[in-house]
Amino acid sequence: MASVVMADDGIAFDGATAEAGPLGGAETAFVALAEALVARGHDVRAFSRGAASLRHRGVSWATIDTAAPRSCDLYIGNRGHRLIGLVPCPRRRVLWLHNPAGYLRKPRLSLRIAWYRPLLVTTGAYHASTIPSWLLDGGRVVIPYGVLDRFRHAEPREPPAPRAVFTSNPLRGLDWLLDLWVGRIKPAVPAAELHIYAGNAVYGGAGKYADRINSILARADTLREAGIYKHEPVGREQLVDVLTAARAMLYRGDPGETFCLALAEAQALGVPAVVTPLGSVGERVADNVSGRVANSDDAFVEAAIATLRDDDLWRQWHKGALARQRGLSWDEVAQRFEALIP
Repeated sequence: MASVVMADDGIAFDGATAEAGPLGGAETAFVALAEALVARGHDVRAFSRGAASLRHRGVSWATIDTAAPRSCDLYIGNRGHRLIGLVPCPRRRVLWLHNPAGYLRKPRLSLRIAWYRPLLVTTGAYHASTIPSWLLDGGRVVIPYGVLDRFRHAEPREPPAPRAVFTSNPLRGLDWLLDLWVGRIKPAVPAAELHIYAGNAVYGGAGKYADRINSILARADTLREAGIYKHEPVGREQLVDVLTAARAMLYRGDPGETFCLALAEAQALGVPAVVTPLGSVGERVADNVSGRVANSDDAFVEAAIATLRDDDLWRQWHKGALARQRGLSWDEVAQRFEALIP
């Protein structure tokens, strides 16, 4: 059994809040990894902002202001550069990155990394490419996110009604999608609906981005006549039902997208996806196997329309997603982190 310390100083969450309601991808990953490491027999202490002092699913949670242990076998600082030295003497120090890493070129950050030499963990090829090549770190490794088990065991099903879904951050192309939906997709498939599950609650209020998110969602609220329906974000259990009833996930993405757990969950459930190659989004879809990676607006619209009305194409991409896109389990991800311990 190894001693593992994990720390996050972003939005307020812990294992209990993650189970009770919607949460962003990085926070979901943090909780899932902590619980998977416990399930593999390790002692895990997790520190986060606003966390209650509790033990949940075997993980000991405390606030980030609580004194951390001086040493452990594996220390995982989540995102924040301020966390790199939280545990002074771990056997292995990891900085788990979730955002594009170009910001690490700032002198105050690059010097901190050079001092502590953490192992940098990214989630995919695109994400890894954003780390400055000259950074003096303790090594680099790619470990993709896992997909929660509840998303990984879907059975083949018949084509559902032409209902598309969007379950990610509205700042990542929702305005663009609304334009294409109203102007080109809906007129070609009059019975189609676009259901949006999004809101600031997922991102802890979204801080300085709250107004922008609210503006986009307010616009969506005015488009019901175009078959667009806005919903509050839902927890993972209810999300399974939402995605299972969906015909397709339509998503532009963003250069800031380093993994896109929302797409991974949809694909694992067999939902065909139409995306663009922005950021890491193209890595989440097997082109013409589980959906389409479209290189232009025209190609995106064409694939979206085809997915919504062509049952044979839907079955092909649905079966391709079930066969190829289940993703790693969090136990498999925990094994990869476990292997980092010297």
